[in-house]
Amino acid sequence: MIIPADLLKNKKILLGVTGSIAVYKSLELTRLFTQAGADVKVVMSQSAQKFVTPLCFETLSGNKVLDDTNESWTDDHNHIKATRWADIFVIAPCTANTIAKLSNAIADTMLLQCALAYPGLKVIAPSANTHMIENPIIQTNIQILKKTNYEITQTQVKELACKTVGEGAMADPLDIFWHASRALLSNDFYKNRKVIITGGGTVEKIDDIRHISNFSSGKMASAIASALYCSGADVHLIASKFEPNLAKNIHTTKIQSSQEMMESLLASLSAAKKAKKKPQLFMAAAVSDYIPSSPKEGKLKKETLGETFELCLKKNIDILGSIDKEGITTIGFKAEMDKENALQNASKMLTNKNLDAVCLNVLQGSASFGSDTNQIEFITKNKQESIPNADKLSLAFEILKYTQEIQ
Repeated sequence: MIIPADLLKNKKILLGVTGSIAVYKSLELTRLFTQAGADVKVVMSQSAQKFVTPLCFETLSGNKVLDDTNESWTDDHNHIKATRWADIFVIAPCTANTIAKLSNAIADTMLLQCALAYPGLKVIAPSANTHMIENPIIQTNIQILKKTNYEITQTQVKELACKTVGEGAMADPLDIFWHASRALLSNDFYKNRKVIITGGGTVEKIDDIRHISNFSSGKMASAIASALYCSGADVHLIASKFEPNLAKNIHTTKIQSSQEMMESLLASLSAAKKAKKKPQLFMAAAVSDYIPSSPKEGKLKKETLGETFELCLKKNIDILGSIDKEGITTIGFKAEMDKENALQNASKMLTNKNLDAVCLNVLQGSASFGSDTNQIEFITKNKQESIPNADKLSLAFEILKYTQEIQ
């Protein structure tokens, strides 16, 4: 999934870096933020500079690093100006020592002064040895921070620098990036709204070795799930395929067959309809129109099948047409290759399946299955909006914009 160069345009991120071996990952995090259009300023502890020099961050961010040695009150290079400037403060990596000091409002370094002076949301990504991060005092410190304006990213279980295998590794830079993006881009409409997305092509069993399917990549569904996650929604993505750079905090259910998709979708819809905000369904999956009428156990032998193999198919259930849409905004997706009749077919789908909108995709050129870009016609009963060719995450945000108008 392509992350748009303007995803975080005009967003100002203050990145705090403390003395952990994971500091090298913060260079990648800086790159992710800047490539998404954010303006990044870095404040480093003296311990962090034992691992990485300020020059590395200055090269990637294009801004001078703030530390204990260079604060100035004759310009904007000080902890008060930096914290007034920022839209969010991210500390990654955040050592156990830093966590303990933050929870006790200690401000004996430039980075800690920034944390104490910054009134907005702070995201910290802990990084420590397993016994240190699981120490009851540090765990109490973390709970104190959670009760204030701090959000804590989950550490990972893996082999640490000390050769211990256990909890304590800093979250991947990509996951910290998505966490910060959600904090920056969340809106009141989608915040805590339950939204279900289906994606990818279903896989229908012939026998235990063979199946029939289609070329749907699931990329559009992953993009919509990512846009919804960034917008603050409670997202459930049900799909046969997922993009590798999907945010880990998105609730995902991997399915294969259309029957599995139906069962998972019905359970998710039942739970979503109990929520206060009206839920939404984006049905982007390419569900098989026909499935094998008699799938076999084991493997069909070619010696038994002979020179020709006749496969009997039966019409599959129409998931989108059959589900109860009462109390849920439902968006269908229509892939067409017949450009002349595509709009008419999409309009029929809108009416016949009682949908609130249809996203029409005419498969041609760069808009074919598996591509990283697409163009969409967003069709409702009252109007039609053309969304020009763009990367799929940018398209997803445009689809959400039009979906809010029909809610």
